[in-house]
Amino acid sequence: VQLQASGGGLVQAGDSLRVSCAASGRKFIDDTMGWFRQAPGKEREFVAAVSRNNNTYYADSVKGRFTVSRDNAKQTVDLQMDSLKPEDTGVYYCAVKRGGLIRALNYDYWGQGTQVTVSS
Repeated sequence: VQLQASGGGLVQAGDSLRVSCAASGRKFIDDTMGWFRQAPGKEREFVAAVSRNNNTYYADSVKGRFTVSRDNAKQTVDLQMDSLKPEDTGVYYCAVKRGGLIRALNYDYWGQGTQVTVSS
């Protein structure tokens, strides 16, 4: 199983950015696909996730600004980030899991992460 994240970069506050994650190695149609982030000196935290039934979940800090979506045919999960703030800076990781709490860190597989930096 491999998860490959891409699309990070350096943007200014208020800008938009889209990060994507491609999954391979098996079928992920029954998995929850999620995004987490980790800022320097802070713990990894939940950002957003989309379940196998296409239900979406968001951290309060990103609700209304971020949109998570999945394409089961392509086995990808995207995170569209609008109205970015400096506090959104961090390494963004995609992850997949078959069951359990959506917001918990115990995902089965993780991507390598992509850096998102938002300047003020």
